[in-house]
Amino acid sequence: MNLDLSLDLPVTLIQTNPILDIAAKSVLLLLAGLLAFFLARWLLVRGARVFARRTRSKFDNILLESGFFSRAALLAPAPVFFWGLEFFSGLKGLLDHLIFAYLAVSVVLVLAKLMDALSALYRTFKVSSRRPIKGYVQLIKLFIYILGGVSVVAILLGESPWGLLSGIGAMTAVLMLVFRDTILSLVAGIQMSANDLLHTGDWIEMPAMNADGSVIDIALNTVKVQNWDMTVTAIPTFKFLDTPFKNWESMTRSGARRVKRSIMIDQSSIRFADNALKERLMAVQHLAPFIEMRQKEIDTANQASSADPSSPLNGRRMTNIGLFRHYALEYLHSHPKIRQDMTLLVRQLQPHADDGLPLEIYCFTSETAWALHEDIKSDIMDHLLAALPEFGLRAYQRNALIDGRASF
Repeated sequence: MNLDLSLDLPVTLIQTNPILDIAAKSVLLLLAGLLAFFLARWLLVRGARVFARRTRSKFDNILLESGFFSRAALLAPAPVFFWGLEFFSGLKGLLDHLIFAYLAVSVVLVLAKLMDALSALYRTFKVSSRRPIKGYVQLIKLFIYILGGVSVVAILLGESPWGLLSGIGAMTAVLMLVFRDTILSLVAGIQMSANDLLHTGDWIEMPAMNADGSVIDIALNTVKVQNWDMTVTAIPTFKFLDTPFKNWESMTRSGARRVKRSIMIDQSSIRFADNALKERLMAVQHLAPFIEMRQKEIDTANQASSADPSSPLNGRRMTNIGLFRHYALEYLHSHPKIRQDMTLLVRQLQPHADDGLPLEIYCFTSETAWALHEDIKSDIMDHLLAALPEFGLRAYQRNALIDGRASF
């Protein structure tokens, strides 16, 4: 009999105390809602896994991996909470608003996770590297969060969401200031996508931002570039509207990469080609036909002009640098790694005041990979620099001692 009284005492105390009664019912309702959440999550995740194994679709697997079904289980406690309102007759109006606010928050979180899953599905297609939509997805999620926040506030205040939105319209100037960078970044993203300017995986250079490397991520507010020194530069997306940058992707697609390198010729080594030099160079396969043809052309021109052969300044003459220039051109024409269908030049540039005469090699290699391209370019320059003495030419080196004298 005493045991029954001890058990009935807490129950009687709760029934007679309104605060304890509400607290006990609230705890029981929360536990019921928590149980509904875990049960719904277990059923949804388990059912999704079984369904994903029986289908070939990627989307269900992506939804499962992204945690969409776990997030969707947040909706399960709402019906339990609505059912429990019957036990809170005095607080039904307040709790009704709280439950609707919880439901609005849950819907926002589920929609955000759905957008993440759709973005992940889009990235499985090849077009995603050329037309990234991550920035647009982030913008949609931002609008979802804003609308969800407005809805929650409207529900708690018992006002219409449209009334709050119309009030927000009066704060447009403030919002424009707060979201200035986001709006500019959205415009930049649209322009880049419409004009096909930037894609994930592109090699870009933006000196103003110290960026030189591969694009690894294009988002609404930032573009991440992994530089060649393995650092990562985060560039605000709106910077692509007003900051010059170079995209090397077209070079990669063309299958060719440019070589633009100059050999500095010591101008004091330039001279007319004498018979001894021409006879020695006749052994060079690339030059023998050219020397014969040019010598006949020069002899014909000199005879026609009655040039006095006693001075090399009379009439036309071959020069060692001219022969070297033609040799370099023929060498590039015969090189298997040089694109013959693209611009190929060996030309003199304007001499610098103290750096000799630049002889520029301008061509395109058939390798676009950095290491292979540099290897081909180095081989070409090595060969041409080593060939200079055969033509009686010297590479210019400031303050270098040549035959006991300094070259300046």
